[in-house]
Amino acid sequence: MSQAESVAAAPRVPRRALWTLGILRSELTMTLRRGRTLALLGVLAAVPVLVGIAVRIETGDGSGPGGGGGPAFLAQITNNGLFLVFAALSVTLPVFLPMAVGVVAGDSVAGEASGGTLRYLLVAPAGRTRLLVAKYASVLVFCLVATLVVAVSALAVGAALFPVGEVTTISGTRIGFGEGLLRAGLIAVVVAASLTGFAALGLFVSTLTDSGIAAMAATVGVLITVQILDTMPQLEGIHPYLFPHYWLSFTDLLRDPVRWDEIVGNLGLQAVYAAVFGSAAWARFTTRDITV
Repeated sequence: MSQAESVAAAPRVPRRALWTLGILRSELTMTLRRGRTLALLGVLAAVPVLVGIAVRIETGDGSGPGGGGGPAFLAQITNNGLFLVFAALSVTLPVFLPMAVGVVAGDSVAGEASGGTLRYLLVAPAGRTRLLVAKYASVLVFCLVATLVVAVSALAVGAALFPVGEVTTISGTRIGFGEGLLRAGLIAVVVAASLTGFAALGLFVSTLTDSGIAAMAATVGVLITVQILDTMPQLEGIHPYLFPHYWLSFTDLLRDPVRWDEIVGNLGLQAVYAAVFGSAAWARFTTRDITV
């Protein structure tokens, strides 16, 4: 390559990088500022508040919840408000968090198509691949933001309504509040990572239709169907391959020592789902005709 050609080619990489960053910033801004997204985050933030108030009312005399029933960690909230974080994530992960992710992921491409803006996005010299990657990245950021909203809300409510201090692990040992807070943060990250496979599935569904509502409904429908399949003992053989099967493995982070087997298995399974459905979304999106 001549010197002139080298000079002409030099700006291309920075320009492409700027386009990619610009698209990603635009997608993140659009996703997180939508009224629907803010409403979803508001509902997620309200769940720990309702759980905390309910436990506080039930245990007004200072005793634990009667019968020890309820989700995991619920009986420990009155002794340590930090357990409200673990209880809130246990409550929201099977349904509320993935449904919120399903709505955002399902609408990511189909919503643009139904609104007539997808074709204009593709006019910009960004490329379909980079646009799809930016959309998936914005959904992943939403997964993390939604999980942190639940965790932070639960921590604030737990600290306001209940005492905080040393944490008793599932193994029966006690760890300091600082370490317990660190594990709570790690649990939030693991929960967010547990949604990456489902986010890729929702993105793929979103590339199959030009209707945002249909894509959101189909994505949530897949979630409900798989959740039902995961509870049927007759289908026990396929349970380890279903994306929500190991979602609650984050509880092993509260053991002493931490058990990593199911956590690593969960993250590996999510990576497989992300690779398979991410590739399927790319194959569909880069070959489809955009007419609206």
